[in-house]
Amino acid sequence: MAVKIRLSRIGKKHRPFHRIVATDSRKARDGQALEILGTVDPLNNKVITFNQERVDYWLSHGAIMSDSVRKYARQFVGKE
Repeated sequence: MAVKIRLSRIGKKHRPFHRIVATDSRKARDGQALEILGTVDPLNNKVITFNQERVDYWLSHGAIMSDSVRKYARQFVGKE
């Protein structure tokens, strides 16, 4: 199973909100996730939560991080 760390969209029409999730790469974008790793508000360009410990765990087990999640991860780490 190829695991990806990517964004999953939740929220309403014209008011997007994303979860950072670890999921099987073959599943749908908003399909069942293995684990929820954080949340992002794209309208305010703000990372609300980000579980760095669990992201590191999934990366050590071969997960691949999407470009958009990598951008938000850098933003969150720079904020701390």
